[in-house]
Amino acid sequence: MALMGDKAILLETDRFMDAPGVRRVLDAPYTADSCAETTGRTVGDSAADALDAGFADAGIDPATDTTTATAQAEEEARHRQAAEAGSAESMSVLGALLLRRGDLDAAEPYLRAATGAGDRAAANNLGVLLHQRGYPDEAAGWWRIAAVAGSAAASHALGRHYRERGDEPAAEYWLRQSAESGHALGAYALADLLEHRSDVGSECWFRAAAEQGHREAAYRLARILDQRAPHRRESGRFGPGAGPRGAADLEGDGSLLAAGPLLGAPGTAPDVPSDADRRTAADEAEQWYRQAAARGHRRAALHLGTLLEERGEPQEAGRWYLTAAKDGESRAACALGFLLRDAGDTDSAAIWWRRAAQDGDGNAANALGALHADRGEPQTAERWYRAALDAGDVNGAYNLGLLCAGQERTSQAEQWYRRAAYAGHREAANALAVLLLQRGDSAGAEPWFSKAAEAGSVDAAFNLGILYAGRDDERSARQWYERAAAAGHTEAALQVAIALLREGDERTAERHLRCAAGGGSPEGAFRLGALLERRERPEEGDGGTTECEEWYVRAAEQGHRRAQVRCGMIAAFRGDVAEAGRWYRTAAEAGSRNGAFNLGLLLAREGSEPEAALWWTRAASAGHGRAALRLALLSARRGDLAEAQHWCSQAVDFGPAEVAERAARLRDALQQELTA
Repeated sequence: MALMGDKAILLETDRFMDAPGVRRVLDAPYTADSCAETTGRTVGDSAADALDAGFADAGIDPATDTTTATAQAEEEARHRQAAEAGSAESMSVLGALLLRRGDLDAAEPYLRAATGAGDRAAANNLGVLLHQRGYPDEAAGWWRIAAVAGSAAASHALGRHYRERGDEPAAEYWLRQSAESGHALGAYALADLLEHRSDVGSECWFRAAAEQGHREAAYRLARILDQRAPHRRESGRFGPGAGPRGAADLEGDGSLLAAGPLLGAPGTAPDVPSDADRRTAADEAEQWYRQAAARGHRRAALHLGTLLEERGEPQEAGRWYLTAAKDGESRAACALGFLLRDAGDTDSAAIWWRRAAQDGDGNAANALGALHADRGEPQTAERWYRAALDAGDVNGAYNLGLLCAGQERTSQAEQWYRRAAYAGHREAANALAVLLLQRGDSAGAEPWFSKAAEAGSVDAAFNLGILYAGRDDERSARQWYERAAAAGHTEAALQVAIALLREGDERTAERHLRCAAGGGSPEGAFRLGALLERRERPEEGDGGTTECEEWYVRAAEQGHRRAQVRCGMIAAFRGDVAEAGRWYRTAAEAGSRNGAFNLGLLLAREGSEPEAALWWTRAASAGHGRAALRLALLSARRGDLAEAQHWCSQAVDFGPAEVAERAARLRDALQQELTA
């Protein structure tokens, strides 16, 4: 068994590990290996082991050593013989061996004898023994003796002792003594204490411990640097089902049509890192994640995998997720499942999600629920959503609401939405409000919309705009539309643009229309095209494409009928009859009366008057006055005066004014002809 010098090894460092952002008050309990030291002249003292945070970190089994059992027995016998001959050094080494073995009764007399002879290491190890026996005050006394004599391990143990008792000044003093002596555990414990107090000096001590191979320090340092790096999406995988994956797989936009700055101290300006500093921090964070992950730190492997996936390196990310998942990190198993799903391997994804869900990962349970819901297995989906809820993931209740709503189980959906909404789920609050509004309870819906919007739901802000617009409260509606538009809601941006166009502010309206059109709104693309067309009318016969036409085409390809008609008109203006006919026909077949009328004109010019009449009839039947007038003229030329008179009457009724006037004159003439 490798014995320890002043640089002590801490077993089970994972006891220190909490979720990022959770502060610790106390360090791990003392163990024989956390503070024990020897004279440093014994066989098997490993510097590499002493630099690590524990046997598990170094990959060494505490029950074995590189030396054979026979060699160990011979070494122990030699030290025992020397100790019986009065060698203080051998007494100290033999006491440390017995202490590590857990034989406290046999170790104590040797350690006391060596301590009486002035052996510093024995004094420290005697403190460890007494602490294990439940005598912390006596242990602290021996640690103090060893620490004053220069033992960094004893200073570390004494610092932890004082911290456990809430004496932070004394703890900091002794931990600093240990850290400044080059003790990796002392540096880590000091950094942990300083971070608990939000002292910026913690970073340099985490770095000092990490540079000596302390894996938890490397991980903590990486987390600090990661917070300083450019913003990365991180909540979806690590939070309990709160991110864009998992529960969000079932989230719709929740709209009715189907849904802050950091403050510093007053008077102070925050020190904002430059982009170069952020990139440097990101690179360094990755380096420390790699070091900790390579030494078996599963959470470092998880974060490293996330970093690599976001950087577009899924294969290496998957390897680190797999490493962490095999070590029992349920969030890594969940993330690996998402990676496999994105690669199209849903069966393997389900295996890892199930493993994570069985370990209590609500995000994975939600993902399994979404998978089974997509497969048409609502009962299995419901079971996993309930498991997510039991694991404390409120998205489980929200997804149960969505599942019930999809099955038209409205009352159950409302119950689940309410449960999630009362727990602070903003999209559940929005969905509940939509449900109430659909039931006609606008008074009950409004407070839930407001609660969701104030919590950051963009859909809820947009829905409040619709609610106030329905009450003719344009001012309040505009405020909520603008708020949703600022957060990137495309339909809200469109509504703001329409209001600005009514006010004549085309420049600002154009900016909002570009946001709406760029976000996929066909109406936004059409209106942007119309705005630009007023500035850049195409030349007749010009074969080039203007920006307005590009937006018309984008809207037309999304099925916007008026945009399809405009594309046809621009093509006809340029002389491209075939392209014009294609767009007119597309619009007409989708129900556009203008498209049907224009297609009829095109066909009539090409000599296909019978087919033109069919499209004009379709347009006139939909209320198109000009199409009705064309049919009246066509019937009159054929000699069917009664039919012509019928279409004239239709044209008079449909308008517009100039068409109605012409149709009325034609009708009167036809009447005279009939009565002549």
